[in-house]
Amino acid sequence: MDDKFAVIKGQYTGKTLAAALGVALAMVAFPAAAGSTATQTTTYEVQAINEISVSGNAAALVVSAATAGSAPNAVSDTSTTYAITTNQTNKKITAAINTAMPAGVTLTVSLAAPTGGTSAGTTTLTATAADVVTGITGLNESSLGITYQLSATSAAGVVASASKTVTFTIADGGV
Repeated sequence: MDDKFAVIKGQYTGKTLAAALGVALAMVAFPAAAGSTATQTTTYEVQAINEISVSGNAAALVVSAATAGSAPNAVSDTSTTYAITTNQTNKKITAAINTAMPAGVTLTVSLAAPTGGTSAGTTTLTATAADVVTGITGLNESSLGITYQLSATSAAGVVASASKTVTFTIADGGV
């Protein structure tokens, strides 16, 4: 009987020792999991954002009437809008067309100003960029009106249908 007791006693002691050793190893192997708080470092950045978009193409502008003794009647279109987002200060919107208008024909544009900005009013479009809105600072707005107007002198004669690409650009406002 002493032999059986010794074997059982040896097994019991071995199991206890193995369990105690397992607990000790777990505490040494996983010390980070034992805390009640943890910290992390995160890096962040906000880059310059200057975005402008238009709602689509303007309707065709066709000068087709005049009052006798007067210049042909100018025509206008207010069917399009623009949206702008900038997170910078002192920005402006410029506008230009891809090529010059025919002699005696003038295309103008006027943009409604976003909050805090100033519209330049009716601006003649040429191949050189012109300021159409100034004083823009940190905003995001949409559905701002665009008005185009086409006028022609009698000396312009008949001008065949053509298209111009109008480019609006967000630029630094300068001094």
